[in-house]
Amino acid sequence: MSVLLAGGGTAGHVAPLLALAECLLRRDPDTRVTALGTAEGLEARLVPEAGLPLAVVPRVPFPRRPGPDLGRLPGRLRAAVAAARAAIVDSGADVVVGFGGYVSTPAYLAARRLGVPIVVHEANSRPGLANRLGARLTPYVATTFPGTPLRGATVMGMPLRRRITTLDRAALRAQGTAHFGLVPGRPTLFVTGGSLGAQRLNTTFGAASADLRSAGVQVVHLSGRGKTVDVAQIVGGGAYVVAEYLDRMDLAYAVADLVVCRAGASTVSEVTAIGLPAAYVPLPIGNGEQRLNAQPVADAGGGLVVDDAACTPEWVRSTLLPLLLDPRRLDDMGRAAAAFGIRDGDERLADLVETAARQAAGVAGGPATSTGEDAR
Repeated sequence: MSVLLAGGGTAGHVAPLLALAECLLRRDPDTRVTALGTAEGLEARLVPEAGLPLAVVPRVPFPRRPGPDLGRLPGRLRAAVAAARAAIVDSGADVVVGFGGYVSTPAYLAARRLGVPIVVHEANSRPGLANRLGARLTPYVATTFPGTPLRGATVMGMPLRRRITTLDRAALRAQGTAHFGLVPGRPTLFVTGGSLGAQRLNTTFGAASADLRSAGVQVVHLSGRGKTVDVAQIVGGGAYVVAEYLDRMDLAYAVADLVVCRAGASTVSEVTAIGLPAAYVPLPIGNGEQRLNAQPVADAGGGLVVDDAACTPEWVRSTLLPLLLDPRRLDDMGRAAAAFGIRDGDERLADLVETAARQAAGVAGGPATSTGEDAR
């Protein structure tokens, strides 16, 4: 089987692409996997590092308002579709899988014209333009979260890295405690704004660091590259470890009793898959998809959602600190998060890809054409 995976630009598109590629190759090392991306996005570095061939299409942003770029759109799109068509033909793709973004639109259009089956994966609760188009061209549509408004979609979760989906937090806790220089048994908070950091979290938790440490809470804080946290210096109390980058996120997850984070689709999927209670602080820009990603988790009892502007030192003192010091409540939230999370999103999506390939080849075995959401 040959599969073309279309996605790129941001980690939100590249990470699930790589996780699915790993799963397909784990199932059958003879599977031919080719990625379709741009020369400018993260995929230009990450895909070759993963040992996969990368076919390049020109980046075609869709103008949000009238202007010169709108007039140039048809020509740019034709060029991108032609490049995508060449990639499909050259790779002999049996299936095209799209993860949204600039790359997926030309891939969907080229695949449709060539009669190659399309699989769509939507990471966010609010789908983008590319996947809204793709979902109209295929019965094979997968979403990460319930309630995502795509026609015929089935909830399958997010394809995640094996280091996360196989994580045994209890087994790694002692190693993580030693790695970060923490004290065993103390309540531990993990604060992360991702690799780029989140200034709101850095400022708020720096200002609340004395309160947390004085209460015996120890903190691991991923500040982001080039960013700092102004940690209060006190005598005694819990440790406060700040790192610009972590190459062992699994150890941070292992030591944490609670995580404070943004609510990107991959972050929410990882945190729930490993059963961690969380306080989600959705990014206050964009189209509001981060709040939509996190709200179902909170509704299920697996976390809290706090507006960016409300994430203040006072909120940490009045709401977060009491939660950190309540093991029974944390346990209940962790169980709810784990019940919501999906650990085998890569396997589910790989099943859908194989189903699409079989159906295209005329092999019996019906496609997943649900018009509603499968049970989680």
